[in-house]
Amino acid sequence: MLGSCCNAAKSGYEIISQHDIILFQGDSITDAGREKNNELPNNARSFGTGYANIVASTLLNDLADQDLTIYNRGISGDKVFQLDERWQKDCLDLKPDLLSILIGVNDYWHMRNGRYNGTPEIYENDYRNLLNRTLSELPDIKLVLCEPFILAGTTAVDDSWLEPYSHYQEIAARLAGEFKAIWVPFQSAFDDASEIAPASHWAHDGVHPSMAGSELMAETWLNALQ
Repeated sequence: MLGSCCNAAKSGYEIISQHDIILFQGDSITDAGREKNNELPNNARSFGTGYANIVASTLLNDLADQDLTIYNRGISGDKVFQLDERWQKDCLDLKPDLLSILIGVNDYWHMRNGRYNGTPEIYENDYRNLLNRTLSELPDIKLVLCEPFILAGTTAVDDSWLEPYSHYQEIAARLAGEFKAIWVPFQSAFDDASEIAPASHWAHDGVHPSMAGSELMAETWLNALQ
């Protein structure tokens, strides 16, 4: 029988080591209706119905001998500063070895609808500070930064979103490079998928993924790690 490290390599997930703690963080896209009373690792109810559930299920199957502990701590509606407010409990205290973050749509959307006085500069400063805070306490952490995405021509998103939102996407990509994180290109994945089926097939409102959209996100995330 192959050793566990060899099994991980054979599966294409060399970045993941035996006994790793993996944490998914973000807003409603990551939250996906998860239960928040127990917040158990490796538990379907605690993962909701979105991409994080699919990714975790795949890893727990493909790397069954790795004894992984996987959490979802996404919270619907969150912006970067709200991640920071709960970061001790929902990240640092869990001591993850690998941290995946998808954040940004509310930083723009809530500003657009008048519920938040944010700007791209605030998003960048808050995000960079959060990452620096994380690395100062967990210097060996492996970071996965996910591209915030939107799909125009849907119930909530039209073409007027595209140019202003691109600044948030550029910031997230720049931070991924700055912090040497794995980059998950969700926007290009959805753009390609929208050539096959309408945007509403992947996310009815252009923000929250459908069943198909969640599967596409999980596939894109897993491919980024391989």
